[in-house]
Amino acid sequence: MAAERVDTAVAPPGSAAAPPVPLRRNTNFQALWTSEAFAAVAKETAEFAYPLLILATTGSALFAGMVSSVQLVVASLVSLWAGRLADRFDRKKLLVACNLIRVALLGVFAVLIFGDQVNLVVILAIAMTSAVFLSISQPAGLAAIKALVPPEQVPTAISQNQIRFFGATLVGPPAAGALFGFSRAFPYLGAALSFLISTVLLLFVRKPMQAAATLADEGKRHAIDGFRLIRREPILFWMLLWIMGSNLVFNHTGVFIALAATATEKGTESALIGVSVAFAGAGGLLGSFFASVVLKRLRPATIMIFSAWVGPVAAILLTLVPNVVVMGAVVGFVFFRGPIVSALFLAYVAALAPDKVHGRVLGAVFFLSMAVQPIGIFTIGAIFDWGGSFAVFSFVGAVALPVALATLTPTMRTLPRPESLHESPH
Repeated sequence: MAAERVDTAVAPPGSAAAPPVPLRRNTNFQALWTSEAFAAVAKETAEFAYPLLILATTGSALFAGMVSSVQLVVASLVSLWAGRLADRFDRKKLLVACNLIRVALLGVFAVLIFGDQVNLVVILAIAMTSAVFLSISQPAGLAAIKALVPPEQVPTAISQNQIRFFGATLVGPPAAGALFGFSRAFPYLGAALSFLISTVLLLFVRKPMQAAATLADEGKRHAIDGFRLIRREPILFWMLLWIMGSNLVFNHTGVFIALAATATEKGTESALIGVSVAFAGAGGLLGSFFASVVLKRLRPATIMIFSAWVGPVAAILLTLVPNVVVMGAVVGFVFFRGPIVSALFLAYVAALAPDKVHGRVLGAVFFLSMAVQPIGIFTIGAIFDWGGSFAVFSFVGAVALPVALATLTPTMRTLPRPESLHESPH
């Protein structure tokens, strides 16, 4: 993943070191990125197929919705342990192991489906186990970027990762739906194959995915170390505080529920509900494509101020706009900022967290950012049942406004570019 640098020790006296290899020619990074892209598509395919299978076998929408919530809770809890593993073990071997376990898991699941041997308990068990290994692989895959690209390319590399994530959310569900139409087992066989391809691509990563000193470090690795570093670093602390507040009220599931419920309340046709949700989801994909350009052209403080204050403004508009499709476009504008801020924040994590604690910091980030989402989903649903759409979007604004005030702190008003930072001793 990282570009190889010219060894200046053997360069002629007075000559300048060659610039780093562009990311598109960095075979290590591209092998990892492509591998993770196949893994992301596999994840989205399987996760979309679980509710379809539950509906087909039990007919219960409640149980179908349960699987997503269970996976989210499991993923947030396991992420703390996963961060320790990413710092303790070889990250490449960890990614390979997680992929192969999921290949076997989904393969066995497909056989059980062919044999008509599945029930709700089996489906939930498979979904939960898959969520465990997804959580284990996430910190390792992200932490590896820092080892494979030079510091000045880390923000761009992480921006490219955002395209992978949002692209998978567009490819996976339609693929799952199409495969499910042929056979209930096919989405899981397709996901297993995608994980297998992901594993093969990892073999083309020749450069170590962590510093040698990280593996050689025999010191104790506690999950709390990730939280401590976040608390000590003002940039990480204030940005994560805002991200948690934003995830509470602007997470995808919660917002989609709010849009669909509002549309139903207004008597909107189902086709227009789909258009509204599509507009909202398209915002995130567009943001992922523009993330790299935005990070290069705009100051980090400008990005954060704009991103933070879009939330309260959007909440006001959502209470006033009568058309559900226009509401979807407003939400799409909010989602546009998501991949940009995510890439910026993860670039700061890479710059400020020493490699030996990088995985635990990412584990803490995933835990905190995901833990608030089920709370937000439940709260939005409960408030809508109580007071309707106006109450929901008023609640969204009541949360978005105070967390936006974080951008007025001295730290957030003077954010440096991530590539200008050096690891500080911790």
